[in-house]
Amino acid sequence: MLLKTYLEKNQYDVILSHNGESFLAEFHAHLETLSMVILDVMLPDTDGFALCKQVRQRSNVPIIMLTASSDETDRIVGLELGADDYIAKPYSPRELLARIKAILRRAAPETPSVRYHRFVGFTLDLMERTVTDSAGNPVALTGLDFQLLKYFTEHPGKILDRGLLCEETRGRDAGPLDRSLDVQISRLRLRLNDDGKQPALIKTVRGAGYVFSADVSVSSV
Repeated sequence: MLLKTYLEKNQYDVILSHNGESFLAEFHAHLETLSMVILDVMLPDTDGFALCKQVRQRSNVPIIMLTASSDETDRIVGLELGADDYIAKPYSPRELLARIKAILRRAAPETPSVRYHRFVGFTLDLMERTVTDSAGNPVALTGLDFQLLKYFTEHPGKILDRGLLCEETRGRDAGPLDRSLDVQISRLRLRLNDDGKQPALIKTVRGAGYVFSADVSVSSV
């Protein structure tokens, strides 16, 4: 496959699967070493949505969905199921490579001077890139969801516009009809038990963006 060859020329190890059955076999065999999953929505024996859901049940590995160029529904469904990003077909391999690099760069481990952000019972661990609730239970977040929450907790009480949030999480601005950030915000609210109709943590400021309303304490221990 041309894409596999292109990515290998750019120093990536690629495992190629032509259907859902072989993909799941490879996914489970390499679960601990995968850095990213790229899923095509259209497959001969299943669809990328079903596979995305199964991947998310086992792993928070970043997922990029390849979708039909004219179908916004594909993009929204993929994001709601836990995909980190999408790219419409036909696409440029260089654009996909840029998306891969951006997501992996944001998912890379950090060695911050401040390790923990704490708010209303939740603890964000910047070094381990994990979130736990007040009982110490892990909160399942994708890499981009973690990045978005991290940015919110770094700027509590400030109105953050959509373009800034998209740039921070995806490395690019969002178009006027791009709903990916809205889906990601809804997904993050759900994970934090924040009422979507009357949110207390991540509030919508109509015409301006979003604001993180909780008090945040930071510490290195």
